Amino acid sequence: MSRQPIADYALLSDCRSAALVHRSGSVDWLCFPRFDSPSVLGRLLDDSAGHWAVGVPRATSIRRRYIASTLVLETEFETSTGRLTLNDALAVVPNERGHELGRASPHALLRRAECTAGTVELEMEYAPRPDYGRMRPDLTAVVGGILASATPSPLLLSTRVPHTIGGESARARLVLNAGESRAFALEYEPGEGPGAWWSEDEIERRLEETRRAWHSWSRLHQRYRGPWRDLVQVSGRVLQALTYQPTGAIVAAPTTSLPEAIGGGRNWDYRYTWIRDASLTLEALWVAACPDEAMQFFDFLAGAAVRQLEEDGDLQIMFGVGGERELTEHELPHLSGWRDSRPVRIGNGAWNQRQLDVYGELLSAVDRLRTRIGAFSPATAGFLADVADTALRRWQQPDNGIWEIRGERRHFLHSKLMCWVALDRAVGLADAVGGHGDRVRRWTAGRDEIRRAILEQGWSERAQAFTQTFGGDALDASALLIPIVGFLPGDDARVRATVDAIAERLTDSHGLVYRYRVEDGLAGQEGSFLLCTFWLAHALALGGEVARARQVFERAASFANDLGLLAEEVDGDTGELLGNYPQAFSHIGLVNAAWAIAAAEAGTGAAATSSPPSVLEPRAPGGSEQLG
Repeated sequence: MSRQPIADYALLSDCRSAALVHRSGSVDWLCFPRFDSPSVLGRLLDDSAGHWAVGVPRATSIRRRYIASTLVLETEFETSTGRLTLNDALAVVPNERGHELGRASPHALLRRAECTAGTVELEMEYAPRPDYGRMRPDLTAVVGGILASATPSPLLLSTRVPHTIGGESARARLVLNAGESRAFALEYEPGEGPGAWWSEDEIERRLEETRRAWHSWSRLHQRYRGPWRDLVQVSGRVLQALTYQPTGAIVAAPTTSLPEAIGGGRNWDYRYTWIRDASLTLEALWVAACPDEAMQFFDFLAGAAVRQLEEDGDLQIMFGVGGERELTEHELPHLSGWRDSRPVRIGNGAWNQRQLDVYGELLSAVDRLRTRIGAFSPATAGFLADVADTALRRWQQPDNGIWEIRGERRHFLHSKLMCWVALDRAVGLADAVGGHGDRVRRWTAGRDEIRRAILEQGWSERAQAFTQTFGGDALDASALLIPIVGFLPGDDARVRATVDAIAERLTDSHGLVYRYRVEDGLAGQEGSFLLCTFWLAHALALGGEVARARQVFERAASFANDLGLLAEEVDGDTGELLGNYPQAFSHIGLVNAAWAIAAAEAGTGAAATSSPPSVLEPRAPGGSEQLG
């Protein structure tokens, strides 16, 4: 089983698939050719599931960073005899203007090691284990590198360094002197036969192309200049990295089964696109990266969800990145899991749950991005109007809620709140989605009815707070969204009381916020949620408590690793990162809370659908922008 801390990993992405690289130089997670494909390297979940290590033994210090405004990783190893720099990236083929990433991909992991001072010994070990470690391919040394055969698609390791092959692994050692370098590429080759081997010059050219593509994308898109700018911009790149470019789908995280508690069974596959997560990602990208991807995402939804809404009268909560609707959950008993946290799961059983909040998240994103999206096609406009109608029809029903509780359906306050958001935004979007006359009157009346229900049944005198369910007393962090979505102002007495109750009674020893602390139908416990802690900071900013909001924000942001990456949760005892990683939700929370605090400090208020102009730079003119 893997014991390495989650925070020790860096993310690589080509906007199609992802890799995680340990600070020692070992790639312990890699899925080709899609985020949700079976892993090729999977030591993250079991020592026997494959890795590719390039590193320096007996390093006295290791420092790493992303090269400016990119997801090209630079790791510097210092030894008693010298210094070596390792660059890693998943290859991106840029377009001529650099404003899109992942339109084409060679499905290749690029690595370049250079000795920058003295003399350094370099060690390599290559052990591919496709299909989540269930396949042990034959490795053959050929001119140009190493071929891994007996796999669904060949894996080509381009290397000019001689390796010793044995025990289904290949190993090498060499000494580099100052100024010497070596470059390697691991390429997934769809089809029956191997493709061309890459020279070191070709690998270096591809690595530079990838650096330039990410840098150009960041220069064109990343406009935020408020507080915590570096963290916000890293988060924007992470959210972009979780986008599956061929369809516009956005995954919740690039990993599966990293646990919510060590040794527990709350281990889920997050390599799919939740409508909720993707819609919130688009809203965060509006601040952190000014997305051109919005229209593509809505086209994806129109293709994936319209038919299902027509057939079933409801909106499925999640899809595969290619639009797949059935995501049946399976366990992989041959994998021990991260720190023996079984079971390891692929697929996600929540795909057929009912979650009423998705209507509001989707229409809120449309409302936020409407000036960027342009005119809707008749099909998309009709789909969005139907989403509002569905929220109106179903809001009184129980559901599984935002946290996908696997038990009896309940009347969750958050679900009702987001149905209110759906109808509120639909009224504002009526002209764009073709909602006229009686339809708008129904939406307006329904919105007002939901508002009354929330105020009457969602507030608990006993708890002195808005609570998890209608008629209940248990706290839930999702009630922090009441001011964030504009249902009540942040300085409303009931909102302030709810914020204070959550801060006092729903936090761990670090002051981080739990989702809830009640029985949810699953065994075991979980860590505190970074997203919820950023919600607390956001709500405090909306209530005018800016100094307190800053404290909460910085407390949550302090759990980012040295690269600015966040997981889903934090262990309340040890402070260690837990859960799938990096987690879109956590980075969404960071971006939106930073924006709200910046707006509060600027005195603009940060209403739910407004933009603080002082925080966003003018966008660079796209027509004249070139790579570089």
